[in-house]
Amino acid sequence: INHASRLTAEATFVNQNFSQQVLSRGDGATALTLGDGKNPFAQPGDESPAAVGYKYRSFTLGAPPAAGDEDERVRMVVRTELDAVIKKGEEELATRLYALNEVDAKLTGGVDWRQKLESQRGAVLATELKNNSAKLAKWTLQAMLAGADLMKLGWVSRKHTKDSYNHVILGTQQYRPKEFAPLINLNVNNAWGILKAIVDLCLTLEEGKYLLLKDPNKPVMRLYSIPLDAFEEEEEIELPEGVEVVEAGEEAAPAAKPVAPAEEKEQRAVEEAVAAVARLVSA
Repeated sequence: INHASRLTAEATFVNQNFSQQVLSRGDGATALTLGDGKNPFAQPGDESPAAVGYKYRSFTLGAPPAAGDEDERVRMVVRTELDAVIKKGEEELATRLYALNEVDAKLTGGVDWRQKLESQRGAVLATELKNNSAKLAKWTLQAMLAGADLMKLGWVSRKHTKDSYNHVILGTQQYRPKEFAPLINLNVNNAWGILKAIVDLCLTLEEGKYLLLKDPNKPVMRLYSIPLDAFEEEEEIELPEGVEVVEAGEEAAPAAKPVAPAEEKEQRAVEEAVAAVARLVSA
């Protein structure tokens, strides 16, 4: 139940459901509508797709060129997400929603959220930062890219340590992304510098499909060239009965003649014998 793949699926499940469960959908709720209000990723037959707002923002990477120099800046368009709006007085604050989940206190350094969350929330956050620093940094940067005013974190724990399907929300806490970044030692300027270096490297490569992968044991990122059809599922096409797929350069096998089953042959023999006896009797 605590295998890495299952823990990953559980964390994704908790995060997605938390972002929808805490929304206020009743009368008087503030609605955030972007564009025409339609979800561009809704599938046919979906009655109510997840309430997420998509916002496209443009950023310019690089320093302005000096007089007479060529402008080598890169313009980047990013699709960001906004989950909710929190109304504070007359101000409406765009918000991103995330959930941190507790599996077992014994697996998280012995910090039991149910006992320590109210009295020592800072220690709980420090333990979570030690175990999931990359996730918290990613969430903070996502909120900043979207221009969110707030990011609300939910503390979600298993109802029972052996049950990975039922959870309890122990509490929530909200931060301003720009104020939360220093708390987790996130250098935003350094993040932009890394992104600019990756973009400059990709622009020097030939057109194709690439995979950017971080080494799990070293502070190194590797860029791999992969086939264009990599990670794409092949569609299975059902052929009509009797149709055969022939590879190029091969000849189709001759069609087999239908052969009567053994039972059918025996039945015919019996019918012929009965008919012969009937003729003898009539004679």
